Amino acid sequence: MNAVSDHTGASPRLDEPPFIVPLCAVFRKHLKADGQKFTAERARVLDTVIRMERVFEAEDLLDELRRRRMRVSKATIYRTLKLLQDAGIIEPVLFDQKQTHYQLAYGQPPRDQMICVETGRVIEITVPEIIDVRDRIAARHGWSPVGHRLQIFAVSPEAADEPSEEG
Repeated sequence: MNAVSDHTGASPRLDEPPFIVPLCAVFRKHLKADGQKFTAERARVLDTVIRMERVFEAEDLLDELRRRRMRVSKATIYRTLKLLQDAGIIEPVLFDQKQTHYQLAYGQPPRDQMICVETGRVIEITVPEIIDVRDRIAARHGWSPVGHRLQIFAVSPEAADEPSEEG
């Protein structure tokens, strides 16, 4: 169990990921700067995003919110995803042209992925050398790297073994 303080002197809350309060603060600050309010519905979407342990679509959020018996409209989910993206809390991970997929970005180490272009299957990969390459390229241009994203698009062995629909 994690106890998380919200830096206001209030009692710690239990059973929350250790970074939920900072993410909530980041989101509130972004909304305030944009002249918008932090509503209960937006809080529910943020909480559900934080608890997602994988890449997700808007429909996944809707399904999870319904499973948890929380009422949030589909329109609110899409608007909140855009606001979370603008705040740097999530990032889009585009796998196909049909649907945008997202992943939690804020406070997370880079997650490199290999994506099957036939099935949409995603596996996380570890490429330690990419950090060195990223840092060298950034330094060569006088930049300071703050992160990266590597996506390899390929055909998985399972997809390669399936018979073609054309034949």
